[in-house]
Amino acid sequence: MTTTCDLVLPCRDEAAALPALLALVPEGMRVVVVDNGSTDGTADVARGLGATVVEERTPGYGAAVHAGVEAATAEYVAVLDGDGSMDPRDLLPLLAEVRDGRATMAVGRRRPSARGVWPWHARAGNAAVLAWLRRRTGLAVRDIAPARVCRRADLLDLGVVDRRFGYPVELLVRAQRAGWTISEHDIAYHPRAEGTRSKVSGSVSGTVRAARDFAKVLP
Repeated sequence: MTTTCDLVLPCRDEAAALPALLALVPEGMRVVVVDNGSTDGTADVARGLGATVVEERTPGYGAAVHAGVEAATAEYVAVLDGDGSMDPRDLLPLLAEVRDGRATMAVGRRRPSARGVWPWHARAGNAAVLAWLRRRTGLAVRDIAPARVCRRADLLDLGVVDRRFGYPVELLVRAQRAGWTISEHDIAYHPRAEGTRSKVSGSVSGTVRAARDFAKVLP
């Protein structure tokens, strides 16, 4: 089957999540795992599972995503966390929206599958950023695009420069300013794979660091 969409998974110490996660990747999607300084053998596990592996030494979510997008070769590119909290099969409706011309970018809105999946401090930070975006830009999304699909060329042309946790917020701001049509779809948000830990929602301090990165790119 011809690959029309590459799936970029930014990863740091996600070896425990990859076997189950990659088993769910839809046929026709090539997986690009970006190893962002892992110490748990993430890169070796990914290679063993047939993924293309990119090593990105610059730390930061945005740095990992950008490296993966640059390494992608398909017309469309999807981005998803590598922690097993979201099902890559949920990307298929997003891909269809973009391929059919109904959206320039389709994004996911997390819907927790159980209590405690999304800690209060992470939800509060997310809500504050979205409220600011609505007031300042009119952008009416309900999550900060934890999963997204668009054309690779469109994404590179957008010129997102943040290389830390502010990347998805800057992406949304730039996309709106560029006149993109953004569609949002509910996706299930599951507990992270056992043996992994969130760099953002795993602690209050992680959420605070992410909030600082968000603030730097807010208009």
